[in-house]
Amino acid sequence: MISVELMKKAALFAGGVLFGTAGVKILSSKDAKSAYVQATAAVLRAKDCIMDTVTTVQENAEDVLAEAKEVNEKRREEEVYSEETEEQEDERCE
Repeated sequence: MISVELMKKAALFAGGVLFGTAGVKILSSKDAKSAYVQATAAVLRAKDCIMDTVTTVQENAEDVLAEAKEVNEKRREEEVYSEETEEQEDERCE
C-alpha cells in the first residue's frame, strides 16, 4: 500500500507544478508586463532623484572643504604674523 507520507509528497509536488504553471501564465500576461514597466519606470525616476540629491550633497561637501581650507590658511597667516610681531617686540625690549 502507498504510505500517507508518500501521498503527501505527491500531492505537494502536483500542487507545486499546478501553482508554478498558473504563476507563469499570470506573470507573462499583458497586465503583469504593464505593471513591470510601471514599476521599472518608477525605480528609474527614483534613481534620477537620488542621483540629483547625491550630486548636490557632493557639491556642498566640496564647498565646505574649500572654505575650511581657506579658514585654516588664514589662521596660519595670522599665527605667522602674530609670531613675527612678538619677535619684533621682544627684540625692541632687549
